Amino acid sequence: MERARHVIPQSQHRDTPVYLGATAGMRLLRRENTPLADKVLTEVTKSLSSYPFNFQGARIITGQEEGAYGWITINYLLGKFTQKLRWLNLKPNRDHTQETYGALDLGGASTQITFVPQNNSIESPDNALRFRLYGKNYSVYTHSFLCYGKDQALMQKLAKDIQGTNGTLRDPCFHPGYTKVMNVSDLYKSPCTKKFETTLQLHQFQIQGTGNYQQCQQSILQLFNNSYCPYSQCSFDGIFLPPLKGDFGAFSAFYYVMEFLNFTSLEETPSQEKVTATMENFCSQTWEELKINFGEVKEKYLSEYCFSGTYILSLLLNGYHFTADSWKHIHFMGKIRSSNVGWTLGYMLNLTNMIPAEQPLSTPLPHSTYVFLMVLFSLILVIVAIIGMFIFHKPSDFWKDRV
Repeated sequence: MERARHVIPQSQHRDTPVYLGATAGMRLLRRENTPLADKVLTEVTKSLSSYPFNFQGARIITGQEEGAYGWITINYLLGKFTQKLRWLNLKPNRDHTQETYGALDLGGASTQITFVPQNNSIESPDNALRFRLYGKNYSVYTHSFLCYGKDQALMQKLAKDIQGTNGTLRDPCFHPGYTKVMNVSDLYKSPCTKKFETTLQLHQFQIQGTGNYQQCQQSILQLFNNSYCPYSQCSFDGIFLPPLKGDFGAFSAFYYVMEFLNFTSLEETPSQEKVTATMENFCSQTWEELKINFGEVKEKYLSEYCFSGTYILSLLLNGYHFTADSWKHIHFMGKIRSSNVGWTLGYMLNLTNMIPAEQPLSTPLPHSTYVFLMVLFSLILVIVAIIGMFIFHKPSDFWKDRV
């Protein structure tokens, strides 16, 4: 906010709206302790209201909203909502409607999947959203899996695996040589781990890393309940999921983890086999070796990249059912045209009504069209100038040749 105060001209402070949306971490807190969640929002509101901007309030958004806003952000930045123009008449080409991208969002406490399914078929009304943007109707599927963000998924796995141990957990999702002591009370204080809570004689337990990707994946897969599905097909936990369609942008923690593993610098998404092989090699590296190679990374984050990378693969392949073929359509995104990819831009666009429901009467020309027209008009002016100079410098010869 202090940065905004200095960047935005003072004359525009009062006209600049400020919105605050809270996501899964606050949704969990509200589930566990509603008065405390309300107190947090009250303090946030008090703080933001002290700045000289037009503060519009703080609220906890739903998982469905979070998924939808991420989908809006990606497609807005990629220009998928506006129609392409025909050459010559420069009118919208309705025969070439652009396919939208799906959105894959991974946070600490939740994960969202949102896309336009084939034939707009959505069997579960709770997962259906309808938008009218730039004159076109969109029937969008979305679902937010609370407790399946990477941090809460790790807590679930630990709570599951600690049962039946004697205080030492040999964990394949941490590197060989890595150790950490955790309080049992910290493990069970999250609503996400309540289903695993049992009476333990322990107050603390120690994690000892063994660094085995395959075993780590098998442990993670036990978090996804595939035992029942009341629809034609599901993701996990009995949640409807239509057949995957088109390209997907994967952002937030999907991107940050893949960036660390050096998979985002390539022009094309690396194959599923290559990612798996990289994870197998990475997880098997010793903790001491890792600290030497990545000394600039905080140990808390460094220690969890083996779990996070394995979890991402498990979630995409076994949770959302991407195949070796559809995997190629996942694009890990951090920025699009220098703008951060995430739900926040879509949230702002929605609240400020910056995306029209109908197609504007005057469709903006693409950048390439502007460049072409500028070059064309410049050439015409140069030709006219040359002809003019020729006529005025030798007028008699010019007209004599015509006679």
